[in-house]
Amino acid sequence: MQSTHCQARVNGAIAALEGVKVEKVEAGKLSVAVESDELRKELVETIEKAGYKVDGDDNEKDSMTTGGCCTN
Repeated sequence: MQSTHCQARVNGAIAALEGVKVEKVEAGKLSVAVESDELRKELVETIEKAGYKVDGDDNEKDSMTTGGCCTN
Protein backbone atom coordinates (compact mmCIF):
# COMPACT_ATOMS: atom_id res chain seq x y z
CA MET A 1 0.00 0.00 0.00
CA GLN A 2 2.81 2.35 -0.91
CA SER A 3 1.17 4.43 -3.66
CA THR A 4 -1.77 6.81 -3.60
CA HIS A 5 -3.61 4.38 -5.87
CA CYS A 6 -3.20 1.54 -3.36
CA GLN A 7 -4.24 3.75 -0.46
CA ALA A 8 -7.37 4.73 -2.41
CA ARG A 9 -8.16 1.05 -3.07
CA VAL A 10 -8.00 0.24 0.65
CA ASN A 11 -10.04 3.32 1.60
CA GLY A 12 -12.63 2.42 -1.03
CA ALA A 13 -12.83 -1.16 0.18
CA ILE A 14 -13.45 -0.21 3.80
CA ALA A 15 -15.64 2.85 3.17
CA ALA A 16 -18.83 0.76 3.24
CA LEU A 17 -18.10 -0.71 6.67
CA GLU A 18 -20.24 1.01 9.26
CA GLY A 19 -18.47 1.58 12.56
CA VAL A 20 -14.98 1.92 11.09
CA LYS A 21 -13.29 5.30 11.38
CA VAL A 22 -10.11 5.80 9.35
CA GLU A 23 -7.77 7.86 11.50
CA LYS A 24 -4.66 7.91 9.33
CA VAL A 25 -3.45 6.48 6.02
CA GLU A 26 0.20 6.65 5.05
CA ALA A 27 2.57 4.57 2.95
CA GLY A 28 2.10 0.99 4.07
CA LYS A 29 0.16 1.84 7.22
CA LEU A 30 -3.49 2.27 8.10
CA SER A 31 -4.78 3.43 11.48
CA VAL A 32 -8.45 2.88 12.23
CA ALA A 33 -10.87 2.84 15.12
CA VAL A 34 -13.45 0.04 15.20
CA GLU A 35 -16.45 -0.49 17.45
CA SER A 36 -16.03 -4.22 18.11
CA ASP A 37 -13.79 -7.26 17.67
CA GLU A 38 -16.30 -8.68 15.19
CA LEU A 39 -16.04 -5.52 13.10
CA ARG A 40 -12.23 -5.68 13.30
CA LYS A 41 -12.33 -9.19 11.82
CA GLU A 42 -14.62 -7.96 9.03
CA LEU A 43 -12.23 -5.06 8.38
CA VAL A 44 -9.23 -7.40 8.08
CA GLU A 45 -11.18 -9.70 5.73
CA THR A 46 -12.22 -6.74 3.59
CA ILE A 47 -8.63 -5.49 3.29
CA GLU A 48 -7.41 -8.99 2.43
CA LYS A 49 -10.13 -9.38 -0.22
CA ALA A 50 -8.83 -6.15 -1.78
CA GLY A 51 -5.47 -7.91 -2.20
CA TYR A 52 -3.56 -6.73 0.83
CA LYS A 53 -2.07 -8.53 3.82
CA VAL A 54 -2.65 -7.15 7.30
CA ASP A 55 0.22 -7.47 9.78
CA GLY A 56 -0.16 -6.65 13.46
CA ASP A 57 -1.68 -8.38 16.43
CA ASP A 58 -5.17 -7.85 17.77
CA ASN A 59 -3.99 -5.47 20.47
CA GLU A 60 -2.23 -3.05 18.17
CA LYS A 61 -4.02 0.11 17.14
CA ASP A 62 -1.90 0.35 13.99
CA SER A 63 -1.52 -2.47 11.49
CA MET A 64 0.72 -2.65 8.49
CA THR A 65 -0.78 -3.49 5.12
CA THR A 66 1.31 -4.97 2.32
CA GLY A 67 0.74 -6.38 -1.12
CA GLY A 68 -1.93 -5.54 -3.63
CA CYS A 69 -1.53 -3.64 -6.84
CA CYS A 70 1.85 -2.13 -6.05
CA THR A 71 3.74 -5.39 -5.63
CA ASN A 72 2.16 -7.48 -8.39
